Amino acid sequence: GVQTPAGLPSHEPAEPHASASQLCTSIRMETGSSGGRRLPKTESAEMRWVVPGGAYEEDEIDSSDDGDGGTDTPTAALGSRGGGGGYSDAEEDEEDALLRQRLVRTGPRADSFDVEALDVPGLYRHQEFTMGRSIVLALQTLGVVFGDVGTSPLYTFDIMFNKYPNTSKEDVLGALSLVIYTLILIPLLKYTLIVLWGNDDGEGGIFALYSLICRNAKASLLPNQLPSDTRISSFQLKVPSVELERSLRIKERLETSSMLKKLLLMLVLFGTSMVIADGVVTPAMSVMSAVNGLKVGISSVNEGEVVMISVAFLIVLFSLQRFGTSKVGLAVGPALFIWFCCLSGIGIYNIMQYGTEVLRAFNPIYIYYYFERNPTQAWMSLGGCLLCATGSEAMFADLCYFSVRSVQLTFVCLVLPCLLLGYLGQAAFLMENLTQNEQVFFLSIPSQVFWPVVFIATLAALIASRTMTTAIFSIIKQATALGCFPRLKIIHTSRKFMGQIYIPVMNWFLLVSCLAFVTTFGSINEIGNAY
Repeated sequence: GVQTPAGLPSHEPAEPHASASQLCTSIRMETGSSGGRRLPKTESAEMRWVVPGGAYEEDEIDSSDDGDGGTDTPTAALGSRGGGGGYSDAEEDEEDALLRQRLVRTGPRADSFDVEALDVPGLYRHQEFTMGRSIVLALQTLGVVFGDVGTSPLYTFDIMFNKYPNTSKEDVLGALSLVIYTLILIPLLKYTLIVLWGNDDGEGGIFALYSLICRNAKASLLPNQLPSDTRISSFQLKVPSVELERSLRIKERLETSSMLKKLLLMLVLFGTSMVIADGVVTPAMSVMSAVNGLKVGISSVNEGEVVMISVAFLIVLFSLQRFGTSKVGLAVGPALFIWFCCLSGIGIYNIMQYGTEVLRAFNPIYIYYYFERNPTQAWMSLGGCLLCATGSEAMFADLCYFSVRSVQLTFVCLVLPCLLLGYLGQAAFLMENLTQNEQVFFLSIPSQVFWPVVFIATLAALIASRTMTTAIFSIIKQATALGCFPRLKIIHTSRKFMGQIYIPVMNWFLLVSCLAFVTTFGSINEIGNAY
Protein backbone atom coordinates (compact mmCIF):
# COMPACT_ATOMS: atom_id res chain seq x y z
CA GLY A 1 0.00 0.00 0.00
CA VAL A 2 0.91 3.70 -0.11
CA GLN A 3 0.98 5.73 3.04
CA THR A 4 -1.43 8.67 3.03
CA PRO A 5 0.35 12.02 3.54
CA ALA A 6 -0.42 13.97 6.67
CA GLY A 7 -3.52 16.12 6.51
CA LEU A 8 -5.19 14.18 3.68
CA PRO A 9 -8.30 12.05 4.07
CA SER A 10 -7.63 8.38 3.70
CA HIS A 11 -9.30 6.46 0.85
CA GLU A 12 -10.58 3.05 1.77
CA PRO A 13 -9.84 0.73 -1.13
CA ALA A 14 -12.79 -0.99 -2.75
CA GLU A 15 -10.75 -4.13 -3.27
CA PRO A 16 -8.18 -5.61 -0.86
CA HIS A 17 -5.27 -5.75 -3.31
CA ALA A 18 -5.44 -2.40 -5.08
CA SER A 19 -2.28 -1.54 -6.95
CA ALA A 20 -0.05 1.33 -5.96
CA SER A 21 -0.80 3.15 -9.20
CA GLN A 22 -4.56 2.96 -8.53
CA LEU A 23 -4.14 4.36 -5.04
CA CYS A 24 -1.83 7.10 -6.31
CA THR A 25 -4.30 8.16 -8.96
CA SER A 26 -7.08 8.35 -6.37
CA ILE A 27 -5.49 11.36 -4.67
CA ARG A 28 -5.02 14.69 -6.47
CA MET A 29 -2.25 16.72 -4.90
CA GLU A 30 -0.36 19.84 -5.72
CA THR A 31 2.88 21.09 -4.15
CA GLY A 32 2.78 24.59 -2.71
CA SER A 33 5.64 26.98 -2.19
CA SER A 34 6.11 25.72 1.37
CA GLY A 35 6.48 22.14 0.25
CA GLY A 36 3.17 21.06 1.87
CA ARG A 37 0.55 19.09 0.07
CA ARG A 38 -3.14 20.00 -0.22
CA LEU A 39 -6.12 19.04 -2.31
CA PRO A 40 -6.77 21.65 -5.04
CA LYS A 41 -10.29 22.94 -5.65
CA THR A 42 -11.37 22.15 -9.18
CA GLU A 43 -14.47 22.91 -11.22
CA SER A 44 -16.81 20.05 -11.99
CA ALA A 45 -16.72 20.87 -15.71
CA GLU A 46 -12.93 20.48 -16.15
CA MET A 47 -11.30 17.65 -18.08
CA ARG A 48 -9.90 14.84 -15.91
CA TRP A 49 -7.57 11.85 -16.16
CA VAL A 50 -9.13 8.68 -14.77
CA VAL A 51 -8.23 5.00 -14.60
CA PRO A 52 -10.78 3.11 -16.74
CA GLY A 53 -12.32 0.08 -15.12
CA GLY A 54 -10.35 0.48 -11.88
CA ALA A 55 -11.60 0.73 -8.33
CA TYR A 56 -11.24 4.50 -8.45
CA GLU A 57 -12.56 5.30 -11.90
CA GLU A 58 -14.38 8.33 -10.51
CA ASP A 59 -11.23 9.73 -8.93
CA GLU A 60 -9.04 11.95 -11.00
CA ILE A 61 -5.58 13.38 -11.52
CA ASP A 62 -5.20 17.09 -12.04
CA SER A 63 -3.80 17.82 -15.50
CA SER A 64 -3.68 21.61 -15.31
CA ASP A 65 -0.57 23.75 -14.93
CA ASP A 66 -0.65 25.23 -11.46
CA GLY A 67 2.49 27.29 -11.73
CA ASP A 68 4.56 26.34 -8.69
CA GLY A 69 5.19 22.67 -8.85
CA GLY A 70 2.16 22.08 -11.05
CA THR A 71 2.22 19.36 -13.67
CA ASP A 72 1.14 19.22 -17.28
CA THR A 73 0.68 15.47 -17.66
CA PRO A 74 -0.73 12.75 -15.42
CA THR A 75 2.58 10.99 -15.27
CA ALA A 76 4.31 14.16 -14.18
CA ALA A 77 1.74 14.49 -11.44
CA LEU A 78 2.69 11.08 -10.16
CA GLY A 79 6.34 11.93 -10.54
CA SER A 80 5.97 14.76 -8.05
CA ARG A 81 5.66 12.29 -5.16
CA GLY A 82 7.86 12.69 -2.16
CA GLY A 83 11.28 11.14 -2.47
CA GLY A 84 10.77 8.74 0.40
CA GLY A 85 8.97 6.16 -1.72
CA GLY A 86 12.13 4.22 -2.53
CA TYR A 87 11.52 4.02 -6.31
CA SER A 88 14.48 4.03 -8.74
CA ASP A 89 14.40 5.98 -11.96
CA ALA A 90 13.95 2.84 -14.06
CA GLU A 91 11.03 1.63 -11.92
CA GLU A 92 9.39 5.05 -12.08
CA ASP A 93 9.74 5.21 -15.86
CA GLU A 94 8.27 1.73 -16.22
CA GLU A 95 5.38 2.53 -13.91
CA ASP A 96 4.69 5.84 -15.65
CA ALA A 97 4.67 4.15 -19.06
CA LEU A 98 2.23 1.53 -17.77
CA LEU A 99 0.01 4.16 -16.18
CA ARG A 100 0.05 6.29 -19.33
CA GLN A 101 -1.48 3.37 -21.24
CA ARG A 102 -4.27 2.97 -18.68
CA LEU A 103 -5.33 6.60 -18.24
CA VAL A 104 -8.02 8.09 -20.46
CA ARG A 105 -9.29 11.64 -20.83
CA THR A 106 -12.89 12.23 -19.83
CA GLY A 107 -15.33 15.04 -20.54
CA PRO A 108 -17.16 17.24 -18.06
CA ARG A 109 -18.94 15.37 -15.29
CA ALA A 110 -22.71 16.00 -15.20
CA ASP A 111 -24.53 15.53 -11.94
CA SER A 112 -27.75 13.51 -12.13
CA PHE A 113 -29.66 16.20 -10.25
CA ASP A 114 -28.48 18.74 -12.82
CA VAL A 115 -29.89 16.54 -15.56
CA GLU A 116 -33.27 16.35 -13.84
CA ALA A 117 -33.26 20.12 -13.35
CA LEU A 118 -32.37 20.69 -17.02
CA ASP A 119 -29.24 22.48 -15.83
CA VAL A 120 -26.60 20.46 -17.66
CA PRO A 121 -23.52 22.29 -19.01
CA GLY A 122 -23.94 22.63 -22.74
CA LEU A 123 -27.73 22.73 -22.70
CA TYR A 124 -29.09 25.15 -25.26
CA ARG A 125 -30.24 27.73 -22.71
CA HIS A 126 -26.65 28.27 -21.59
CA GLN A 127 -25.05 28.38 -25.03
CA GLU A 128 -24.05 31.40 -27.05
CA PHE A 129 -25.04 30.45 -30.57
CA THR A 130 -22.83 31.19 -33.53
CA MET A 131 -24.25 32.89 -36.62
CA GLY A 132 -24.62 29.59 -38.48
CA ARG A 133 -26.32 27.92 -35.52
CA SER A 134 -28.66 30.90 -35.14
CA ILE A 135 -29.74 30.61 -38.79
CA VAL A 136 -30.43 26.89 -38.40
CA LEU A 137 -32.42 27.53 -35.22
CA ALA A 138 -34.43 30.28 -36.95
CA LEU A 139 -35.34 27.90 -39.79
CA GLN A 140 -36.40 25.23 -37.28
CA THR A 141 -38.45 27.83 -35.40
CA LEU A 142 -40.22 28.79 -38.63
CA GLY A 143 -41.02 25.17 -39.40
CA VAL A 144 -42.27 24.26 -35.93
CA VAL A 145 -43.72 27.37 -34.26
CA PHE A 146 -45.02 29.76 -36.93
CA GLY A 147 -46.55 27.48 -39.53
CA ASP A 148 -50.07 27.91 -38.18
CA VAL A 149 -50.18 31.68 -37.83
CA GLY A 150 -48.26 31.97 -41.12
CA THR A 151 -50.97 30.23 -43.16
CA SER A 152 -53.90 32.16 -41.66
CA PRO A 153 -54.08 34.51 -44.72
CA LEU A 154 -55.38 31.52 -46.68
CA TYR A 155 -58.78 31.67 -44.99
CA THR A 156 -59.17 34.70 -42.70
CA PHE A 157 -61.02 37.05 -45.08
CA ASP A 158 -63.07 34.13 -46.47
CA ILE A 159 -64.47 33.34 -43.01
CA MET A 160 -64.98 37.00 -42.09
CA PHE A 161 -67.21 37.64 -45.13
CA ASN A 162 -68.85 34.23 -45.59
CA LYS A 163 -72.10 35.21 -43.82
CA TYR A 164 -72.24 38.93 -44.52
CA PRO A 165 -70.50 39.87 -47.79
CA ASN A 166 -68.72 43.20 -47.82
CA THR A 167 -70.57 45.95 -49.65
CA SER A 168 -68.22 48.94 -49.52
CA LYS A 169 -64.57 49.84 -49.37
CA GLU A 170 -65.03 51.13 -45.83
CA ASP A 171 -66.12 47.64 -44.74
CA VAL A 172 -62.90 46.22 -46.16
CA LEU A 173 -60.87 48.88 -44.34
CA GLY A 174 -62.69 48.14 -41.08
CA ALA A 175 -62.14 44.38 -41.41
CA LEU A 176 -58.48 44.93 -42.31
CA SER A 177 -58.01 47.22 -39.32
CA LEU A 178 -59.50 44.51 -37.09
CA VAL A 179 -57.01 41.98 -38.46
CA ILE A 180 -54.04 44.33 -38.06
CA TYR A 181 -54.73 45.15 -34.44
CA THR A 182 -55.60 41.55 -33.58
CA LEU A 183 -52.12 40.60 -34.79
CA ILE A 184 -50.59 43.42 -32.78
CA LEU A 185 -52.50 42.70 -29.57
CA ILE A 186 -52.44 38.88 -29.39
CA PRO A 187 -49.30 37.45 -31.05
CA LEU A 188 -47.06 40.52 -30.65
CA LEU A 189 -47.94 42.26 -27.37
CA LYS A 190 -49.49 39.38 -25.45
CA TYR A 191 -47.30 36.42 -26.40
CA THR A 192 -44.06 37.79 -27.84
CA LEU A 193 -43.48 40.63 -25.36
CA ILE A 194 -45.22 39.34 -22.20
CA VAL A 195 -46.21 35.68 -22.01
CA LEU A 196 -42.95 34.23 -23.34
CA TRP A 197 -41.11 35.66 -20.33
CA GLY A 198 -43.44 33.75 -17.99
CA ASN A 199 -41.86 30.41 -18.85
CA ASP A 200 -41.02 27.79 -16.25
CA ASP A 201 -37.27 27.35 -16.77
CA GLY A 202 -37.69 27.14 -20.53
CA GLU A 203 -41.00 25.24 -20.46
CA GLY A 204 -44.05 26.97 -21.90
CA GLY A 205 -47.77 26.28 -21.85
CA ILE A 206 -50.65 26.53 -19.43
CA PHE A 207 -49.42 23.78 -17.12
CA ALA A 208 -45.98 25.38 -16.98
CA LEU A 209 -47.61 28.57 -15.68
CA TYR A 210 -49.61 26.56 -13.15
CA SER A 211 -46.50 24.73 -11.97
CA LEU A 212 -44.68 28.05 -11.63
CA ILE A 213 -47.50 29.49 -9.51
CA CYS A 214 -47.72 26.42 -7.28
CA ARG A 215 -43.99 26.44 -6.67
CA ASN A 216 -44.11 30.01 -5.35
CA ALA A 217 -47.44 29.72 -3.52
CA LYS A 218 -49.18 26.81 -1.82
CA ALA A 219 -52.03 26.74 -4.33
CA SER A 220 -51.73 23.24 -5.80
CA LEU A 221 -54.59 20.78 -5.50
CA LEU A 222 -52.71 18.02 -7.31
CA PRO A 223 -51.20 15.17 -5.25
CA ASN A 224 -47.95 15.13 -7.18
CA GLN A 225 -45.60 16.31 -4.43
CA LEU A 226 -43.76 14.24 -1.86
CA PRO A 227 -44.31 15.07 1.82
CA SER A 228 -40.67 16.13 2.05
CA ASP A 229 -41.22 18.78 -0.65
CA THR A 230 -43.36 20.83 1.72
CA ARG A 231 -40.42 21.23 4.09
CA ILE A 232 -38.13 22.72 1.43
CA SER A 233 -37.84 26.47 1.79
CA SER A 234 -37.99 28.70 -1.29
CA PHE A 235 -37.09 31.82 0.70
CA GLN A 236 -35.38 34.59 -1.22
CA LEU A 237 -34.35 37.95 0.13
CA LYS A 238 -36.10 40.68 -1.84
CA VAL A 239 -36.03 44.44 -1.57
CA PRO A 240 -39.35 45.81 -0.23
CA SER A 241 -41.39 47.46 -2.97
CA VAL A 242 -44.94 48.15 -4.03
CA GLU A 243 -44.85 45.21 -6.44
CA LEU A 244 -43.62 42.86 -3.71
CA GLU A 245 -46.33 44.00 -1.32
CA ARG A 246 -48.99 43.48 -3.96
CA SER A 247 -47.68 40.03 -4.87
CA LEU A 248 -47.62 39.00 -1.21
CA ARG A 249 -51.26 40.03 -0.82
CA ILE A 250 -52.24 38.01 -3.89
CA LYS A 251 -50.23 35.04 -2.64
CA GLU A 252 -51.87 35.18 0.79
CA ARG A 253 -55.34 35.41 -0.73
CA LEU A 254 -54.65 32.49 -3.06
CA GLU A 255 -53.24 30.28 -0.29
CA THR A 256 -56.15 30.90 2.09
CA SER A 257 -59.03 30.56 -0.39
CA SER A 258 -59.97 27.04 -1.44
CA MET A 259 -62.40 28.50 -3.98
CA LEU A 260 -59.60 30.36 -5.79
CA LYS A 261 -57.47 27.21 -5.82
CA LYS A 262 -60.29 25.22 -7.42
CA LEU A 263 -61.02 28.02 -9.90
CA LEU A 264 -57.36 28.21 -10.89
CA LEU A 265 -57.17 24.46 -11.51
CA MET A 266 -60.42 24.47 -13.49
CA LEU A 267 -59.15 27.31 -15.68
CA VAL A 268 -55.94 25.38 -16.33
CA LEU A 269 -57.80 22.21 -17.32
CA PHE A 270 -60.34 24.11 -19.43
CA GLY A 271 -57.62 26.07 -21.22
CA THR A 272 -55.69 22.87 -21.93
CA SER A 273 -58.82 21.29 -23.39
CA MET A 274 -59.30 24.29 -25.68
CA VAL A 275 -55.71 24.08 -26.87
CA ILE A 276 -56.14 20.39 -27.70
CA ALA A 277 -59.35 21.26 -29.60
CA ASP A 278 -57.33 23.89 -31.46
CA GLY A 279 -54.86 21.15 -32.39
CA VAL A 280 -57.72 19.20 -33.97
CA VAL A 281 -59.42 22.03 -35.85
CA THR A 282 -56.34 23.88 -37.11
CA PRO A 283 -54.77 21.07 -39.20
CA ALA A 284 -58.11 20.35 -40.85
CA MET A 285 -58.70 24.02 -41.66
CA SER A 286 -55.16 24.71 -42.90
CA VAL A 287 -55.00 21.72 -45.24
CA MET A 288 -58.50 22.19 -46.65
CA SER A 289 -57.94 25.90 -47.28
CA ALA A 290 -54.79 25.13 -49.27
CA VAL A 291 -56.38 22.33 -51.27
CA ASN A 292 -59.30 24.65 -52.06
CA GLY A 293 -56.89 26.54 -54.30
CA LEU A 294 -57.33 23.72 -56.81
CA LYS A 295 -60.94 24.82 -57.28
CA VAL A 296 -59.71 28.21 -58.49
CA GLY A 297 -57.22 26.79 -61.00
CA ILE A 298 -59.29 23.75 -62.07
CA SER A 299 -63.01 24.39 -62.32
CA SER A 300 -63.88 20.68 -62.49
CA VAL A 301 -62.64 19.99 -58.94
CA ASN A 302 -65.59 19.61 -56.54
CA GLU A 303 -65.89 19.69 -52.77
CA GLY A 304 -65.78 15.92 -52.36
CA GLU A 305 -62.46 15.67 -54.16
CA VAL A 306 -61.06 18.43 -51.96
CA VAL A 307 -62.06 16.42 -48.87
CA MET A 308 -60.41 13.23 -50.14
CA ILE A 309 -57.16 15.02 -51.05
CA SER A 310 -57.14 16.70 -47.63
CA VAL A 311 -57.58 13.33 -45.90
CA ALA A 312 -54.63 11.88 -47.83
CA PHE A 313 -52.43 14.86 -46.94
CA LEU A 314 -53.31 14.63 -43.25
CA ILE A 315 -52.41 10.92 -43.11
CA VAL A 316 -49.00 11.60 -44.67
CA LEU A 317 -48.44 14.56 -42.37
CA PHE A 318 -49.07 12.75 -39.09
CA SER A 319 -47.05 9.76 -40.27
CA LEU A 320 -43.97 12.00 -40.61
CA GLN A 321 -44.37 13.42 -37.12
CA ARG A 322 -42.33 10.62 -35.53
CA PHE A 323 -39.10 11.72 -37.20
CA GLY A 324 -38.55 14.43 -34.61
CA THR A 325 -38.87 18.18 -34.30
CA SER A 326 -35.29 19.09 -35.27
CA LYS A 327 -35.18 16.93 -38.40
CA VAL A 328 -38.65 17.83 -39.65
CA GLY A 329 -38.28 21.48 -38.62
CA LEU A 330 -34.97 21.84 -40.45
CA ALA A 331 -36.40 20.10 -43.52
CA VAL A 332 -39.56 22.22 -43.77
CA GLY A 333 -38.11 25.47 -42.42
CA PRO A 334 -36.75 26.64 -45.80
CA ALA A 335 -40.10 25.83 -47.44
CA LEU A 336 -41.92 27.99 -44.92
CA PHE A 337 -39.36 30.76 -45.42
CA ILE A 338 -40.18 30.67 -49.15
CA TRP A 339 -43.88 30.83 -48.23
CA PHE A 340 -43.41 33.98 -46.18
CA CYS A 341 -41.43 35.53 -49.03
CA CYS A 342 -44.25 34.67 -51.46
CA LEU A 343 -46.83 36.10 -49.06
CA SER A 344 -45.04 39.42 -48.75
CA GLY A 345 -44.24 39.54 -52.47
CA ILE A 346 -47.88 39.00 -53.47
CA GLY A 347 -48.94 41.63 -50.94
CA ILE A 348 -46.52 44.22 -52.32
CA TYR A 349 -47.66 43.40 -55.88
CA ASN A 350 -51.34 43.90 -55.02
CA ILE A 351 -50.67 47.14 -53.15
CA MET A 352 -48.80 48.52 -56.16
CA GLN A 353 -51.44 47.16 -58.55
CA TYR A 354 -54.60 48.35 -56.77
CA GLY A 355 -53.39 51.36 -54.77
CA THR A 356 -52.08 52.27 -51.36
CA GLU A 357 -55.43 53.28 -49.91
CA VAL A 358 -55.36 50.20 -47.66
CA LEU A 359 -52.60 51.77 -45.56
CA ARG A 360 -55.30 53.90 -43.93
CA ALA A 361 -56.38 50.77 -42.04
CA PHE A 362 -53.53 51.34 -39.57
CA ASN A 363 -55.80 54.04 -38.13
CA PRO A 364 -57.99 52.20 -35.57
CA ILE A 365 -60.83 54.67 -36.09
CA TYR A 366 -61.98 52.48 -39.00
CA ILE A 367 -62.82 49.73 -36.52
CA TYR A 368 -65.21 52.11 -34.79
CA TYR A 369 -66.77 53.13 -38.13
CA TYR A 370 -67.13 49.46 -39.08
CA PHE A 371 -69.09 48.64 -35.91
CA GLU A 372 -71.13 51.82 -36.15
CA ARG A 373 -72.36 51.09 -39.69
CA ASN A 374 -72.94 47.33 -39.39
CA PRO A 375 -72.94 46.23 -35.71
CA THR A 376 -74.27 42.73 -36.41
CA GLN A 377 -71.99 42.08 -39.37
CA ALA A 378 -68.97 43.45 -37.51
CA TRP A 379 -69.74 41.32 -34.45
CA MET A 380 -70.07 38.16 -36.56
CA SER A 381 -66.84 38.95 -38.40
CA LEU A 382 -64.94 38.96 -35.09
CA GLY A 383 -65.05 35.16 -35.14
CA GLY A 384 -63.31 35.11 -38.49
CA CYS A 385 -60.94 37.85 -37.39
CA LEU A 386 -59.73 35.62 -34.57
CA LEU A 387 -58.51 33.17 -37.21
CA CYS A 388 -55.65 35.51 -38.11
CA ALA A 389 -54.13 34.71 -34.69
CA THR A 390 -54.52 30.93 -34.86
CA GLY A 391 -51.43 29.20 -33.56
CA SER A 392 -50.41 32.03 -31.24
CA GLU A 393 -50.61 29.64 -28.28
CA ALA A 394 -48.02 27.47 -30.04
CA MET A 395 -45.49 30.29 -29.62
CA PHE A 396 -45.65 29.69 -25.87
CA ALA A 397 -46.44 25.97 -25.73
CA ASP A 398 -43.60 25.13 -28.17
CA LEU A 399 -41.11 27.13 -26.12
CA CYS A 400 -39.46 23.98 -24.77
CA TYR A 401 -38.21 23.24 -28.28
CA PHE A 402 -36.42 26.58 -28.74
CA SER A 403 -35.22 29.64 -26.85
CA VAL A 404 -37.29 32.73 -26.04
CA ARG A 405 -35.01 35.00 -28.05
CA SER A 406 -35.19 32.88 -31.20
CA VAL A 407 -39.01 32.89 -31.12
CA GLN A 408 -39.17 36.63 -30.51
CA LEU A 409 -36.69 37.62 -33.20
CA THR A 410 -38.21 35.32 -35.82
CA PHE A 411 -41.71 36.67 -35.23
CA VAL A 412 -40.82 40.37 -35.06
CA CYS A 413 -38.28 40.43 -37.90
CA LEU A 414 -39.89 38.04 -40.39
CA VAL A 415 -43.31 36.62 -39.57
CA LEU A 416 -45.22 39.76 -38.56
CA PRO A 417 -44.05 42.00 -41.48
CA CYS A 418 -44.85 39.29 -44.03
CA LEU A 419 -48.31 38.70 -42.51
CA LEU A 420 -49.14 42.41 -42.54
CA LEU A 421 -48.06 42.75 -46.18
CA GLY A 422 -50.11 39.69 -47.12
CA TYR A 423 -53.29 41.02 -45.50
CA LEU A 424 -52.76 44.50 -46.94
CA GLY A 425 -52.44 43.02 -50.43
CA GLN A 426 -55.63 40.96 -50.09
CA ALA A 427 -57.53 43.99 -48.82
CA ALA A 428 -56.26 46.07 -51.76
CA PHE A 429 -57.59 43.37 -54.11
CA LEU A 430 -60.94 43.25 -52.30
CA MET A 431 -61.43 47.01 -52.47
CA GLU A 432 -61.34 46.79 -56.27
CA ASN A 433 -63.27 43.49 -56.44
CA LEU A 434 -65.99 43.73 -53.81
CA THR A 435 -68.00 40.77 -55.12
CA GLN A 436 -65.13 38.28 -55.05
CA ASN A 437 -65.05 37.50 -51.33
CA GLU A 438 -64.39 33.75 -51.60
CA GLN A 439 -60.91 32.30 -52.14
CA VAL A 440 -59.55 35.82 -51.77
CA PHE A 441 -55.92 34.78 -51.44
CA PHE A 442 -55.86 32.56 -54.53
CA LEU A 443 -57.79 35.09 -56.63
CA SER A 444 -55.27 37.79 -55.72
CA ILE A 445 -52.30 35.76 -56.99
CA PRO A 446 -50.87 36.98 -60.31
CA SER A 447 -51.69 34.51 -63.07
CA GLN A 448 -48.02 34.10 -64.05
CA VAL A 449 -47.09 32.52 -60.69
CA PHE A 450 -50.42 30.93 -59.72
CA TRP A 451 -49.44 27.24 -59.72
CA PRO A 452 -46.04 27.66 -58.03
CA VAL A 453 -47.70 29.67 -55.26
CA VAL A 454 -50.47 27.05 -54.91
CA PHE A 455 -47.79 24.38 -54.48
CA ILE A 456 -45.93 26.45 -51.87
CA ALA A 457 -49.21 27.27 -50.08
CA THR A 458 -50.15 23.58 -49.89
CA LEU A 459 -46.72 22.69 -48.54
CA ALA A 460 -46.92 25.52 -45.98
CA ALA A 461 -50.38 24.36 -44.87
CA LEU A 462 -49.05 20.86 -44.29
CA ILE A 463 -46.22 22.33 -42.22
CA ALA A 464 -48.70 24.47 -40.27
CA SER A 465 -50.73 21.41 -39.40
CA ARG A 466 -47.96 20.09 -37.16
CA THR A 467 -47.46 23.35 -35.24
CA MET A 468 -50.24 22.71 -32.73
CA THR A 469 -49.39 19.00 -32.67
CA THR A 470 -45.94 19.68 -31.21
CA ALA A 471 -47.51 22.15 -28.77
CA ILE A 472 -49.95 19.48 -27.59
CA PHE A 473 -47.07 17.04 -27.05
CA SER A 474 -45.43 19.54 -24.71
CA ILE A 475 -48.67 20.25 -22.82
CA ILE A 476 -49.49 16.56 -22.40
CA LYS A 477 -46.01 15.90 -21.01
CA GLN A 478 -46.51 18.66 -18.42
CA ALA A 479 -50.01 17.43 -17.55
CA THR A 480 -48.63 13.92 -17.03
CA ALA A 481 -45.90 15.23 -14.73
CA LEU A 482 -48.54 17.01 -12.62
CA GLY A 483 -50.77 13.95 -12.44
CA CYS A 484 -53.58 15.37 -14.62
CA PHE A 485 -53.19 12.93 -17.51
CA PRO A 486 -52.55 9.18 -17.82
CA ARG A 487 -48.93 8.17 -18.27
CA LEU A 488 -48.06 7.70 -21.96
CA LYS A 489 -44.99 6.64 -23.87
CA ILE A 490 -42.84 9.72 -24.55
CA ILE A 491 -39.99 9.53 -27.08
CA HIS A 492 -37.19 12.11 -26.95
CA THR A 493 -36.23 12.92 -30.53
CA SER A 494 -33.12 15.06 -29.94
CA ARG A 495 -29.82 14.46 -28.17
CA LYS A 496 -29.22 18.21 -27.64
CA PHE A 497 -32.65 19.63 -26.76
CA MET A 498 -34.32 17.80 -23.89
CA GLY A 499 -37.76 19.31 -24.60
CA GLN A 500 -38.16 17.90 -28.11
CA ILE A 501 -40.50 14.94 -27.73
CA TYR A 502 -42.95 12.73 -29.62
CA ILE A 503 -46.00 11.02 -28.09
CA PRO A 504 -47.28 8.26 -30.43
CA VAL A 505 -50.69 7.81 -28.79
CA MET A 506 -51.54 11.53 -28.96
CA ASN A 507 -50.27 11.74 -32.54
CA TRP A 508 -52.65 9.04 -33.78
CA PHE A 509 -55.49 10.36 -31.62
CA LEU A 510 -55.14 13.79 -33.26
CA LEU A 511 -55.02 12.19 -36.71
CA VAL A 512 -58.27 10.29 -36.15
CA SER A 513 -59.94 13.43 -34.75
CA CYS A 514 -58.79 15.56 -37.70
CA LEU A 515 -60.04 13.01 -40.23
CA ALA A 516 -63.42 12.85 -38.48
CA PHE A 517 -63.58 16.65 -38.44
CA VAL A 518 -62.81 16.98 -42.16
CA THR A 519 -65.23 14.28 -43.29
CA THR A 520 -68.02 15.53 -41.00
CA PHE A 521 -67.99 19.22 -41.92
CA GLY A 522 -66.54 19.00 -45.44
CA SER A 523 -66.37 22.78 -45.94
CA ILE A 524 -63.81 25.37 -44.97
CA ASN A 525 -66.57 27.82 -44.04
CA GLU A 526 -68.22 25.36 -41.67
CA ILE A 527 -64.89 24.48 -40.10
CA GLY A 528 -64.14 28.18 -39.66
CA ASN A 529 -67.48 28.74 -37.95
CA ALA A 530 -66.82 25.77 -35.67
CA TYR A 531 -63.44 27.23 -34.75
